[in-house]
Amino acid sequence: MTTGTRTAAPEPLDPALLKLAGILVAGAIAPLLDSTIVNVAIARLGHDLHAPVATIQWVITAYLLALGMAIPLTGWAEGRFGARRMWLSSLGLFLLGSVLCGLAWNVASLIAFRVVQGVGGGLMMPVMQTLLMRAAGGRQIGRLMAAISMPALVGPILGPVIGGLIAGNASWRWIFYVNVPLCLAALALAWRGLPDTPPRGGTKPDITGMLLLSPALAALIYGLSQVNGGFGCPSVLVPLAAGALLLAAFTVHALRTPSEPAIDLRLFRKRTFAASAALLFLSGLSLFGAMLLLPLYYQQVRGHGVVEAGLLLAPQGLGSLLVRTRLGALTDRLGPRPVVLACLVLTVLGTLPFAVAGPDAGEWLLGASLVVRGAGLGGVTLAVMTAAYQGLGPAEIPHASSATRIIVQIGGSFGAAVLAVVLQRQLAGGAAPSTAYAHTFWWSLAFTALAAAPALTLAGPGQIRDSEPADHGT
Repeated sequence: MTTGTRTAAPEPLDPALLKLAGILVAGAIAPLLDSTIVNVAIARLGHDLHAPVATIQWVITAYLLALGMAIPLTGWAEGRFGARRMWLSSLGLFLLGSVLCGLAWNVASLIAFRVVQGVGGGLMMPVMQTLLMRAAGGRQIGRLMAAISMPALVGPILGPVIGGLIAGNASWRWIFYVNVPLCLAALALAWRGLPDTPPRGGTKPDITGMLLLSPALAALIYGLSQVNGGFGCPSVLVPLAAGALLLAAFTVHALRTPSEPAIDLRLFRKRTFAASAALLFLSGLSLFGAMLLLPLYYQQVRGHGVVEAGLLLAPQGLGSLLVRTRLGALTDRLGPRPVVLACLVLTVLGTLPFAVAGPDAGEWLLGASLVVRGAGLGGVTLAVMTAAYQGLGPAEIPHASSATRIIVQIGGSFGAAVLAVVLQRQLAGGAAPSTAYAHTFWWSLAFTALAAAPALTLAGPGQIRDSEPADHGT
């Protein structure tokens, strides 16, 4: 005999929505793979282009700066030109940038063409989120986020391996040419399968806001990218101070302007969105900071080569893949709070062995820990992104998409910078590499633990609020 009410099986995702997600995921794979491939192959680029480290690092920094500056443009551009046209244009721009990077004749031209790539990549991700959230209409967002998380999981698995193989066996130009078939296939799918999304009309560009916000993000990201041994040098302090001032000026402008701002900061008055923003920043600290630490740990502490390190990191992506579908359904049913809290615990458990196990820890223990860590971080990101869109109307979605990408970008840059400083100071102080890395992993654990406070304010069981119905008139 059964008692109580049987829980209904979750409604399957709309096939049209799954088709749309598949088309957009195909386009997102290239820029997410590109970042990890280039990071792994940066030493090869410096060698072949006869550029010192101080110069060749601009191949990464210029891309990040362009990506950060492009994100604030997406809200206005999507309203002015339509999401479909923006997706095709940004994907085409990323393709053009990839081809030009492969044809670069010296380090200066490569850096310039990476800016083109960065603009294309910066426009793509918010547009993808906007298209999907509007099509979902506030329903089943957790499972939808699980469906579109594939590129973010594939990148950390395949990127280091592909980058290592290219760096060791082929011309550096293939680091960029590998994007060409991916982008061409994605463009063909999008041209045939994306529904037409006419411009919303009536939107005027917030020129003042863009002139404040884009340079603010560029200055902040640049300052953080220059952190080597500390935050006290002028090359770090000056851009960080300038970025903070510009960001403060943008905040005043965005809250006072009678027209539509580049990013609608009134979204932060919604408790769920504000908590999600704080969690995205903190998860950026944990995720991107550890993306810096883990490959170096395997190479400098455990003595593995680049390709070996990439393969040994694959379990982290595997852990995310294993749980993403189930956690998406759980988030839709229970709300994001219990999922985030449980996954924060998994992230801590998966990171702890790197802080306490010592240099002689078995590969199986570390591999299993990475599976657990990947499951935790993947679940946190999925549930928090789901929470960020709860209760938002269709007109707010483009602003939320841009804001969440900005927060993740700055959080990741800040996390990488802080952990780099901690590690460098430990090594400069004479600590053994194993001790220095263990100490730095404790900092990563502290960032993860901090996320518990905003997680408690997210919606729990019975508190899930759908957004306004999407506009299906296209």
